[in-house]
Amino acid sequence: MPVKHLPPDAQPREKLLARGAAALSDAELLALLLRTGIKGKGVLQLADELLHLKNRDGDAGFDGLAGLLHATPDDLKRVKGLGPAKCAELVAVLELARRAMVQQLQERAVFATPDAVKTYLQLQLSARTHEVFAVLFLDAQHRLLVLEEMFQGTLTQTSVYPKEIVIRALHHQAAAVVLAHNHPSGSVQPSPADEALTRTLKAALALVDVRVLDHVIVAPGMALSMAEKGLL
Repeated sequence: MPVKHLPPDAQPREKLLARGAAALSDAELLALLLRTGIKGKGVLQLADELLHLKNRDGDAGFDGLAGLLHATPDDLKRVKGLGPAKCAELVAVLELARRAMVQQLQERAVFATPDAVKTYLQLQLSARTHEVFAVLFLDAQHRLLVLEEMFQGTLTQTSVYPKEIVIRALHHQAAAVVLAHNHPSGSVQPSPADEALTRTLKAALALVDVRVLDHVIVAPGMALSMAEKGLL
């Protein structure tokens, strides 16, 4: 049913203004961004289709709101009726979310907002189809200086070189780091290799007085802090 045919209090914009954004479903919020549908497909239907976007293999690789946020412009172009303007708007919303989190992490110690750290890393890494190892370099107050994606690998593993991380830590004059990598398999449980790597990096960085505060493992919809689990 077209939005204009809905009762006024059920139309997304009026519902938001009357009851607040939290009262809207994911599809309704997305419909506000899209604004219009296409011939034969209302904006709410288009929004629902986007929320159930499949990847190129037909799997639920981008299923749901979190998956949509990780979709690339090429992924979005596969949805009929989603032209360049709407693709650009959706990508812009994701980038605004990332930048807001970066600002938050730059202005306060990362462990003042541990959930924000995990969410930020999920946005950055969890949708990758191959393993990526990244490092958050922090200042003496544990505020974010920069996130660098240091190494990339295959679906199941990547090679990490401690020397390169030490060099970058010295370059940024970092006082501490948070390590991070993704598991494309979907599990966030650390492997014995993950735990061994963390110990190796802690020892290497300790030689230049840089602390490893955490090692975060992310996957779509999930994140695990090794520090919170007592594994650091």
